[in-house]
Amino acid sequence: MRCHHRLLAVLGLTLLVAAGCRQPPEAPNAKSLPPAAVRVFTVAQKPARLQQEMTGTVEAVEQATIAAKVTGVIEELPVALGAAVPKGALLVRIAAGETNARLSQAEARLGQAKRNLERERRLLAKDASTPETVRSQEDALRVAEAGYREAKTIYGYTVITAPFAGTIARKMAHAGDLATPGQPLLVLENGGRLQVVAAVPETVVPQLKIGDSVPVSIPAAGYEGKGTVAEIASASDAATRSALVKLAIADGATLRSGQYARLILPGTAAAETLLVPATAVGRMGQMERLFVVQEATARLRLVRTGDRHGDQVEILAGLNPGEQVVVQGGDHLVDGQPLRIVP
Repeated sequence: MRCHHRLLAVLGLTLLVAAGCRQPPEAPNAKSLPPAAVRVFTVAQKPARLQQEMTGTVEAVEQATIAAKVTGVIEELPVALGAAVPKGALLVRIAAGETNARLSQAEARLGQAKRNLERERRLLAKDASTPETVRSQEDALRVAEAGYREAKTIYGYTVITAPFAGTIARKMAHAGDLATPGQPLLVLENGGRLQVVAAVPETVVPQLKIGDSVPVSIPAAGYEGKGTVAEIASASDAATRSALVKLAIADGATLRSGQYARLILPGTAAAETLLVPATAVGRMGQMERLFVVQEATARLRLVRTGDRHGDQVEILAGLNPGEQVVVQGGDHLVDGQPLRIVP
């Protein structure tokens, strides 16, 4: 008796599995429904070019990190974060007591060298000096002039002005802070020209060339547009196996430096696959389905999809080349409903 029960259980499970593999049952009275007007698409295998979604960062094309070249206390830093400044505007003034003293010393040495040379020339004219002495004083004058130019140049480093018109994007120092050579104080950006910078895998870089148009999305700004490839690094990063690519953004009035960006880059050609318009595929619970046309009748078909390629979606299973699928008018179709195909 126990073996008989086991046999019945196995037969019942087999029938359930077989029923699950069959086509979904036709809805009751589906044939009595009026024919639905639909547009169809004939499925064919096509080579699909893979695409890759990469991330990037919005940056200003023209930007400069303002750093000190001399050591000293910051006397003035009259600009505020986010302030617009014209070209040549004062950004930083560093205390110049010691530098000013050196400039004064160099200026005094230069004056003394000039007077010494003039005296020796007058004496040489009276045969009271020698040509060698005059040449020595001329050399001393040239050394003094070089020292003065150096001191004056260093003194000029105490005043930093804007190299171009722009906006203060970052401010890392304040009046009273000690500035040291190489220490960043400010970041100046020209927000009128923006770009997206991305690290692109070295396998994708050969597919790009200067002037290519690439779809760009910046969610924080609600921006959807195109970027033009402006620069491609000639060398790849050995650690990440990627190269920097810069995309120029034409209309970036709503964008800000530092924002997150997404871009769609071309990939290599893939093997032939089945592609159908995305409007043909719908969801049924956790499954994806579409309607196939068979003898002017709608037949529900469960499918498994892959990647999306623009307005088309890849079908990995559940569909065969040459079949016709409903791409418009299938929102309220039921399995077994008659169809009227319209152009």
